[in-house]
Amino acid sequence: MDPKGRVVWITGASSGIGEALALAMARAGAKLILSARNEERLNAVCAECKELGAEAQVLPLDLAGHESLPARAKDAEKIFGTVEILINNGGVGQRATALATAPAVEKRIWDVNFFGAVVLTKAVLPSMVERRSGQIVVISSTLGKFGAKTRSSYSATKHALHGYFDSLRAELHEQGIVVTLICPGYVRTNISLTALEADGSAHGELDPGQATGLSAEACAEKILKAVKKNRSEVMIGGWLEVSAVFLKRFLPSIFERLIRGVDPN
Repeated sequence: MDPKGRVVWITGASSGIGEALALAMARAGAKLILSARNEERLNAVCAECKELGAEAQVLPLDLAGHESLPARAKDAEKIFGTVEILINNGGVGQRATALATAPAVEKRIWDVNFFGAVVLTKAVLPSMVERRSGQIVVISSTLGKFGAKTRSSYSATKHALHGYFDSLRAELHEQGIVVTLICPGYVRTNISLTALEADGSAHGELDPGQATGLSAEACAEKILKAVKKNRSEVMIGGWLEVSAVFLKRFLPSIFERLIRGVDPN
C-alpha cells in the first residue's frame, strides 16, 4: 500500500520512531494525522511535515484513556476522511524487575502498549471493512519474541500484540485489510528516558543500547518499505537483537542460559 495520497494516522508521533515515521510519510506524500499527549511537540513535528509539502494535522490523545479513543477516531475521520493506514506506534517502556514493579505501573504499561492499540484499531476498523481496504501497522519489538530482565510487563505487552494482531490478520484477510507487525531492536530514541521505574517514575537516563542503536530515521525508512510491500512481519535491528530472536526459536535452552547474564540496557 503506497502511502502517497493516503490518510495515515500515527500515534506516538511527537518523538522517536513516530516522529521519524511522520517525516518519512510526509516525504512519501501521505496525508498525516499526528497523535500523542505532548501537543507542543506534535505541533513542531506537524510544522516540519508541512515544510516537506505534506498535508498534516495534529490530534492529541492519551492511549490510556480508552473511553475517549472511539471519539478520537471519529475526529480523525473528520480531518481528511477515512483513515487508510493506522500506525500504532505509541508506547511506554519499563526499567524495573517484575517483583519490584507496582501493579498500578504494570497496568499503566498494559493500558498504553496493548489496550490502547487494540481499542484504537477497533475504532477505525469498521470504515476499513466497509471499504474493504486498509492497513493496520503495529510497532512491536524484538522483545515481543523473547523476554529480558527489567522488561517483564513491557515484553508481555509486545508478546500480546503479536497474538492479537496475528489473529486479527487472519480474520481480516477476506476483507482486504493488511496487518503489519514491526519488531525493532535498539533504536536511538528517548524511550529509556521516559520508561517507567518500579514506582512509575521516569527512568530519566539514556541507556547505552539505545545510544548506540539504529537511528530513528533509518528505522522509519525500513518501516516505510514494509508498509509499501504489505509485509506481515519485519524485524529491524542490529545483529545482536536479531540473532537473539533466532537463538530463542531454535536453541531455547542455550538462549535461556545466555539471557540470564545479559544487561538489556
